[in-house]
This record gives sequence, structure tokens and C-alpha cells, in this order.
Amino acid sequence: MFPLRRAARHLAYLLPAALLALQPLAGSALAAQGTAAPAPRYLLTAGETPWIYEGSDLPRDDEWRFGKMPNGLRYAVRRNGVPPGQVSIRVRIDAGSLHERDAERGYAHLLEHLAFRESRYLGVAQAIPTWQRLGATFGSDTNAETSPTHTVFKLDLPGGADPAKLSESLKLLSGMVREPRLTTANVRAEVPIVLAEKRDNSGPAERTGEQARQTIFAGQLLSRRAPIGTEATLAAATGRSVEAFHRRWYRPENAVVVVVGDVDPLLLAATVERWFGDWRVRGRVEPAPSFGDPQAPASADPANPVGETAVMVEPDLPRAFSYAILRPWRRVADTVAYNQGLLRGRLAEAIVNRRLERRARAGGSYLYAEVEQDKISRSADTTIVSFAPLTADWRAALSDVRGVIADALEAPPSAEELAREIAGQQQQFESAVAERSVMAGGRLADDMVTAVDIGEAVASPETALAVFTGMKDTITPEQILEAARRMFAGTVIRATYVTPAVGEAEAGDLATALRAPSKPDPSARAASAPISFASLPAIGKPGTILREAPIGVHDISQVDFANGVKAVVWAAAGEPGRVTVKVRFGGGYRAFGDNDAAYIALGKGALVGSGLGPLGQEELDRIAAGRKMGFDFAIEDGTFTFFAQTRREDVADQLYLFAAKLGMPRWDTNPVVRARAAALLAFESYATSPAGVLERDFEGLSRGGDPRYASPTRAALEAATPEGFRQMWEPILRQGPVEVLVFGDIDRTATVQALARTFGALGPRAPLAPASAARLPGYGPAGATEVRYHRGEASQAAAVVQWRSGGGVAALRESRQLQILVQLFNNRLLDAMRERAGASYSPTIRSDWPTDIAGGGRIAAIGQLRPEDVPVFFAEARRIAADLAATPPTADELARVTEPLRQTITRVSTGSLFWLLQLEGVTADPRVATLLGSLMPDYTRTTPEVMQALARKYFGSEEPWQLAVLPEGQRLAKAPAPLPPAPSSSAPMRPGR
Repeated sequence: MFPLRRAARHLAYLLPAALLALQPLAGSALAAQGTAAPAPRYLLTAGETPWIYEGSDLPRDDEWRFGKMPNGLRYAVRRNGVPPGQVSIRVRIDAGSLHERDAERGYAHLLEHLAFRESRYLGVAQAIPTWQRLGATFGSDTNAETSPTHTVFKLDLPGGADPAKLSESLKLLSGMVREPRLTTANVRAEVPIVLAEKRDNSGPAERTGEQARQTIFAGQLLSRRAPIGTEATLAAATGRSVEAFHRRWYRPENAVVVVVGDVDPLLLAATVERWFGDWRVRGRVEPAPSFGDPQAPASADPANPVGETAVMVEPDLPRAFSYAILRPWRRVADTVAYNQGLLRGRLAEAIVNRRLERRARAGGSYLYAEVEQDKISRSADTTIVSFAPLTADWRAALSDVRGVIADALEAPPSAEELAREIAGQQQQFESAVAERSVMAGGRLADDMVTAVDIGEAVASPETALAVFTGMKDTITPEQILEAARRMFAGTVIRATYVTPAVGEAEAGDLATALRAPSKPDPSARAASAPISFASLPAIGKPGTILREAPIGVHDISQVDFANGVKAVVWAAAGEPGRVTVKVRFGGGYRAFGDNDAAYIALGKGALVGSGLGPLGQEELDRIAAGRKMGFDFAIEDGTFTFFAQTRREDVADQLYLFAAKLGMPRWDTNPVVRARAAALLAFESYATSPAGVLERDFEGLSRGGDPRYASPTRAALEAATPEGFRQMWEPILRQGPVEVLVFGDIDRTATVQALARTFGALGPRAPLAPASAARLPGYGPAGATEVRYHRGEASQAAAVVQWRSGGGVAALRESRQLQILVQLFNNRLLDAMRERAGASYSPTIRSDWPTDIAGGGRIAAIGQLRPEDVPVFFAEARRIAADLAATPPTADELARVTEPLRQTITRVSTGSLFWLLQLEGVTADPRVATLLGSLMPDYTRTTPEVMQALARKYFGSEEPWQLAVLPEGQRLAKAPAPLPPAPSSSAPMRPGR
């Protein structure tokens, strides 16, 4: 499996001295301890073919070590020191929803829940606190997933390189997988949580997704096997029936254990063997059921085998059309030749997608269109074409999309088009090689699990690059034409169309349109002549450096230019191939007026696309060909940001793009028109669910109705024009200070010179208007409860409880301690709402503390739940806040929060991106650097009394603001009496994906 291979899809889920404590330890944690690894018994020797390479001629990635035990369990282990001290464990069971019988629908997912609830070594309600005490954050470090084809239990254990902690973790996971306590009492307790998850996910999007799956995979098992199951089968589940499913599929022969970490692989292998080697299950291995093959109707035309189609009317969803060409899925011999064929197919796909995008940008009849070839759930090899018609004339949009595709199937691409895509693939493979030494262990473990799932081998980045480099000069346009023709040929073609309007189309109309011949449209053939940065105009005269000095952290330095731009630069060792560039400029939300909501929203989608200098969107794509470049734009409370991940070779040009957007912006109209069309198409969909209403309304309401944070109305969007867009944004790009941060694998001298030619060459910046600079965001009124309504499922609601906090650098240390308090709050609220009120997803609690303005901070608890549970959520959140203010937390509670925080900081601080994010704003306030010295103790050392004092300050000073999102026609019930305090342990849960 090459690194750039897409995974098989599952349609269902379509100061330096003071900072030493944060530094990674040199070498392996195991080596530091001097622990000798025991010899594993079943690790394959160099002369044996590893089980994953059977039938493959790909060169082996020798960093992986493989084993297979007499009981049939396979394992793969690997040493990896990123992050230092961490161990990533994956236990994959070859059983998903496709392995269920009719009466067992939903059992694979339910069993995943039950494994976390109680098992051989973990009692009821002990999973979360146990992992927390080991330093893992539940839901991110510890997780699980159930797909149609497998169930995977995941653990990224900070500090897992300690042999005792490693052994304990594999012991606990083995107990969860081998011996979950499948009592009827546990099943009865967990089924309501699974049903709540099903309920929370229901709605228009779920309905259309379900019908699409049934249509696209008609006649196959996947069409009727959603992992969530059915209410009837879940309600009928018992301990005995779930035990039967577990006994049938949870066997060592169906299991693969993957462990990657900062540990001798011999110790990893020996520990796996210790806890999984004696796993035995009575009876014979049951073969997996047949998932079936796609079949065309007997009456279908073999040359154009159109089959099932469906039209779904959902008044609140935008139009969306998809058609799929399906071929039977078969296991393959993962050979070099096979991968060469895949790479040619990827090039053909990239060319078609670039043409489709160019057609949309030119003002086509669709907003977007995309082609993707993939293997889905070991059920079909598919090519899916998806697009969004701009109007009710879906036939015109389908004709336009098919015309672009027909042209790609009629004639080969130009040599220039092909060269552009080859350069892009080459860059990706080269970057993968450059970044190999900093590849996270969790990513490597996930890649191995994916390879097992799709039945293919693994290849190192060097192998992938060598295969591509060896074949790229032999690739011809005619080969790409042949690959494109294979991509759009298949056994059957099926289609679905989602529309908000009744009568716009019938299923037969879709079939008729797809059977009609398609006329090739060569107009979308992309211009491919390369553009050189050397041909672009200079931004200005290179700037003069006024001051260059270290900031007192690592060897990071600040460079001040005569035009007022300030840069922070770090040539970080140990991160080959990775460079992060972030530009902070202007006033953020402070720069906007009360009537700017529409243009604020459009700016997020169109500001970058509207171009710079001589480069429009098409030219920006062309100039980036074969390079690693980015251009993300964001709006924060007190600043705007550009962000990109790039590499040493492209840093100078990346800086040019960012600086040119400020110094010589372009104002193309099509990106604005397209962004407005997208916003209008999506407008009604926000009302279809509580989550959509929160996305639309929360920021404005929680800010006390501050119009700068409010979502624009439909009328405001309709009235927006490209001219108005420019009128608002053009002066904003010229205002306020500029800070540029460049961290990573750079040549420091060359980077400073590039900064002088780009940001140092900018003209004078206008100051922020004094009234804007002083204007802080508002707050929802204390003690008030807002109610908003959605048009979705009557069983869905959401609730928010929010307290105001603070902002700025002066109290930054207190904001870090506040994060500890918020995590304590989160653990208690999770107990109350998930286990005792049946909420499917754990509530989220966040603390926002902006450092670039002197206020505006918030603590918000947000939950998705049943309408009748909204008052319970309000009452429980307020009760927990009062309890924290009245009574100090226990030492164990604190340890379960501070240990994961300590491990997280230790882990993330090994990368330069962490330091970049911590040092944002340092050129405006040097205290940012000084306060880094206390970062680790601020997040990990506290006392119960300090927590109580903080709770009194932030939870006890005023009543919170509340928001309820209810179904239309329902009223907010009266608040119930608070539930009694929960026990001081986290409730069992299955972490969300």
C-alpha cells in the first residue's frame, strides 16, 4: 500500500533553561532505562515472508517486524520515536456490520461500546479513569471505530515506552477484546446510548445518505448493513445474543495487533505475545459472508449499463447529484505493476478533476464537481461522479459534467497537462520521503490497519518514490487516456439526486439522462503552460532590517523591518521537509462594521481565490504545480491569519504569495459570485438540525447579538456584490501591524532574505481606527436563556451554558490553570449526561481565551441531546459549576486531568508548530516568550484549593448565559431538580469518531 493510496471508503460515514521540561529525551525511553527486551517466540525471521507481503513483489519496509502466533493472531510492530516516549496500539478485528446476520444488525458497533463498558480487567465505569491515570485523553488518545468491514480499538499512549505501562495497556486492551462482560444488564445499559447516537445522527442528511447507499449498492449486503443497526434489532439484543456474535468473530484468527512506539520492537512483540498468545476460542473459524457483486439489470445496455436510480426530496438540503460506475471488488496481488497501474489511474483522475474545476470557475451550471475512484467496503470498485447543480436545471449541469468527462475519454491529455500532474505526484512522494523521520507513530499504525483491511501490503515512502520515479518518464498521454476509459467503464451505473423541490425530477428521468449520448466538451481543457515566480512583479524594494535579536527561547530570533513588519524565525532541527508559515495581520473582527456580515462570510471563501497581482485562481493553481504550498485564511477576534505548510525549497515563494495578497491584491469577480452561490445553496440546510442552527447562530447570540459575529441573512447574501466585496476588504488588507512566523526546516539566512524581498518590501500600513481597536466582542446577557428552533427531527435538541472569562497576555498563566478546571468540569458533566441521561455524544466544554485582545474569553458547555433533556443539561451544568466553587476536587480527579495534559504537552512540544502557536503575538508583547517558562507547570501543577478559587471567580460571580435549540413546535420544559452528585469516576463510553 503506497503512502498516497486512499483508504477503502465506507459510504456510511460518506527561558531556555526553564523550558527543559518540555524537551524530548534523546534516544529511546527504553534505552534510557536500560531494560533488556525479552525474546519473542513467534517473530518472523529475515528469511521468512511476512504475512502482509504474501503474493507481493514490493520491497519490504524493513522497519516493520511481523509475527504470527500458533493461535492464528498476527501482529506487526515497529520502533518509532515520534512523539518521543509514545506507543500507539491498534487491535483490529475482521468483523464489521457486513458480518452481521439479519437479527444482529448493529451488533458490531454495540459490541464496541460494550468492550469499553466492562471487561476482564476493567470494572463498570473504570475505562475512562484508568486510561486517564495512564496519561491518555479519552476520545483522542483512546478511541475506536466500527465500519462495514472491521472494528478497531485504538490507543495512543503518552509515556507508553515505559515497559510497565506498555504491558498494562496491552493487558487492558486484551481483556476488552477477548473478554468483554456481555451481560444483559450491560447490554440494557448501553443500547439506549447507541439508540441516542442513532437518533442524534438522524435527519435529512442521514436519510439521503441511507437511500443513496441502498441505491448505489442495490442487491449487495452493503445496501442493508449500516453500522448503526436498527432500533428493532438493538432493542432485542441480549447478553446471550451479543455473546454469540462475539464468539463467532472475535477470534485470534480474525485479529491483528499493531504496535508502534519508542520501544525496542522485540519488547513490543514479546508484550503482544504475552497478552494475546493464550487466546483460544472453541469451534471452527466461520468464513466471512459473501458481500456480493454489483449487477446490472438484465435489460441494461452493455455499452451504457444504467441501473437503479433514486430522487430524494428534502426541502432544506441543497441540490446534489451523484452517479457511480461500479465494478466487482476482488483482492489483488499488491505488486509493483499493480501500483503502477493505480498511479496512472490517479493521474487520469487528477486531470479530469482539474478540468471539472476549471469549468465551474468559468461560470458553469454547477457549483462544484468531482470524480473519485475508490474501493468501498470490499464490496465494489467504484468511480463516483458528484456535483451540485446551481439551479433546478440539473440536466444542464449533468450535461456539462458529462461533456468534460466525455472529452477526457475521447482524446489523450496534452503533454503539458500530464507533466503538471506528474510534477504534483512527484512532489508528494518526495515530501513523504523527506518527512519520514517525523512521521507520527499513530499515523504509521493507522496505515498498517488500512493495508490489512483492504488486503494489500505496505511500502515505505522510499519504495513509493522509487516506483514512481522509475515509471514517470515512460508515462504517455495515451496510457492516461486508457486509464481514464477504464475508470469510467463498469458493470452497472447507478445514480441519486437530492433536490429541495417536489416534481423537479423522477427516478426515470435520471436514467434517461444518463442513457443519452454525451457530447465531448474540450473547452475545459486546462491551460498548462507553467508560470515562473521569476516572471512575477516585485512587491517593492527589499526592506531594510532595523533589528535582529534572539527572543530567549531556543535559537528563535525576531527580525524587525523598517516598514514595521516583524518576523519570528526558527531553523528548527530534526524536522526535515516541514516548514510552517503563519502571517498575522490587521484587526480581525475588530476591523469590521455592523453591516459587514455578508462580506465577512464571503471573505472566508473568496478572498484568497480573488487573486493577487497577475495571478487569478487558475494561475495560482498553475504556479503551485509540483510544489508544496498552501493558502489558508482565517479571521480571529483580534487578527487575520494566512497559514501554510510548505518545505525548504518553496518557502521564499510561499512568502511571496502571502505578501502579494497584502501588497497587490486582485479582485476577480467569479470567486465572489461562486462563494455567494455556495452560501445561498447551503442557507436553508442550517435549519435542518440543532448542530446546523448552532453553526449559524451561536457566535452571534453568544456575543450578545454583536452583528460582526452574526451569520448573514439570505437577503444580505443576495444583495452582496463583487464591488461591495472589494469595497469592504480592500482597506482592511492595508490596515494594522504584520507579524510573520516561519518555523521548521529552513535555511535561516535565505529565509530572512526572502522576508526582506516580500514582507519587508510592503508599503506603509494604515493604523486600525482607534474605535475599532478598542472594541471588544460582546457577551450573551448573564442569566438569560435564548431559544432557537430547527426544522429537523423532533427527537433532537442542543443546549449551551456559557460563562464569561477573560483575554490578553497579562493573565495568561491563569488561563492555563483554567484549562485544568474546564477538564474537571468536562469529566463530571460527561458522567451526568452520557451515563445517567443517555446522551450519545459526550458534551464538549471549551475555554476560549484570546491573547490578542484584552477580553472576550468564554467557557462554554455544549451538548447534543433529546429535547426533554435540555433542562437536565442546564441544571447539571449549573450544579457542577456550583459544586466546583463550593468544594475542592479530589486529588485523584486532579491527577486524571493533569497527567494527560502533561503527556500531551510533552508530546506536542517536540514539533516546531507547537512553539509557533505558543509564540503568536510575541512581536507585539514580549511577555508571550517570557511566560513560556511556566507553561508546563501552569498546565500540570495545581491544588484543589486553586481550582476552587478559580471556580468561584468564573462560575460564582454571575449567572451563565444559556441557549436551547429545540424542534419547531416544542417549548422549553421547566428545569428539573438537579440529579444527585455523580460518583467521582468517568462513565463508560464509546468515544466518538
